[in-house]
Amino acid sequence: MSKVSLKITIAGRTYPLNVPVSDEEKVTKAAADINKAVEMLRKNYAVNDNQDLIAMSALQLLTKSIGENAPIAQVPVDYSEIEEALENLSTDLDGIQ
Repeated sequence: MSKVSLKITIAGRTYPLNVPVSDEEKVTKAAADINKAVEMLRKNYAVNDNQDLIAMSALQLLTKSIGENAPIAQVPVDYSEIEEALENLSTDLDGIQ
């Protein structure tokens, strides 16, 4: 399976990812959805911390996804690259404060 190298920007930070070509559109759409959710939360709540906004967005988007597609737990998904990027973001944000 061939992979494509992407640079995805979430909440103003860029993350390099290697994803299967078949997932490229899904990953870029997911990043766009996260960014929309972050901006909506930033505008509607007195929260400016990107880490909090990303966590709130993740919860909101996954809750919506589970409601729409009940058997989500049956679909095996590899989140390791996203988890690593989020851990790096969290570490970077902790270093700023």
